[in-house]
Amino acid sequence: MQGLSPEKLQQIYQSFPTQFGSVVLGTVGSDSQPQASYAPCIVDEAKNIYIFVSGLSAHTQNLTATKKASALFIEDESKTTQMFARKRLSYSCTATLLDRNSEQWDAIATRFETRFGNIVELMKGLPDFRLFQLQPRSGRFVLGFGKAYDVDPDDLDRLIHKGES
Repeated sequence: MQGLSPEKLQQIYQSFPTQFGSVVLGTVGSDSQPQASYAPCIVDEAKNIYIFVSGLSAHTQNLTATKKASALFIEDESKTTQMFARKRLSYSCTATLLDRNSEQWDAIATRFETRFGNIVELMKGLPDFRLFQLQPRSGRFVLGFGKAYDVDPDDLDRLIHKGES
């Protein structure tokens, strides 16, 4: 990754979340208790992250209560060359529950079914399953030691070098 051109860096950043079928979630409940979890996801062109989750799960209850989440995409341990410097992208997000009776809900649910198969058809029929949109507000992209970039909160496509990891 030494001497990456701005164009190559941008390409790596843009494609990084497309490598993942799930996202690691950090949420906190109204009781201030943290919760780490994960959920299958879809990411759109505007970097919104969509998750289809059960209303019975702690992270769904936390998202409903606080409307906040941290989302993490992280390089697989088996693929990293340095465990202390795994490639990762994290976003601080605002969580919005999608209305089940909306066109947006139908379109995103269809994308989940296309990507993840028939199980989604079953989940769509269960009343406790919900679709959330996690809208990034800020973030950090790390490619290794000394290769950390803040995601510009005013332009999620723009990276700002931090020089730390």
